[in-house]
Amino acid sequence: MGLRRLLLDLLGVRPERLQVAALCLRAHEDRREVLLITSKRQGRWILPKGWPMAGSDLPGSAQQEAWEEAGARGRVRPQPLGRYHYDSVLVEDFAQPVEVVVFQMDEVELADDYPEVGQRERRWWPLQQAAAQVDEPELAQILRSLDKPAQ
Repeated sequence: MGLRRLLLDLLGVRPERLQVAALCLRAHEDRREVLLITSKRQGRWILPKGWPMAGSDLPGSAQQEAWEEAGARGRVRPQPLGRYHYDSVLVEDFAQPVEVVVFQMDEVELADDYPEVGQRERRWWPLQQAAAQVDEPELAQILRSLDKPAQ
């Protein structure tokens, strides 16, 4: 048994936890763009994401995260677009593996006032540029797979 697994077992942490994310898309000029936000701790570019919420299904939780973290409202598709994995840092030098289920949000409108305004940056990125900005290879692949001319 590896040291990491032993530490996870001692802390009572499950092998992998589940989060949901909203991939907010828009058509801009002749291309599609995705909304990325910065993470609170490290300022990395990420999708709005979080833990599933009690009383809500996974798409509903993704929609709520998009609102709270990015001020985004829109129509969330009920079927997942994809999944990716990353290590969530719980304490310095200790991370927990997380699986993120991604739901596409269309017809996105951004509010000026929302719960985490001022805590994060938000920016629309062309899909190829967004794929180069994110740290998670599986998320980058999801973004690249969506790069086609706007309908």
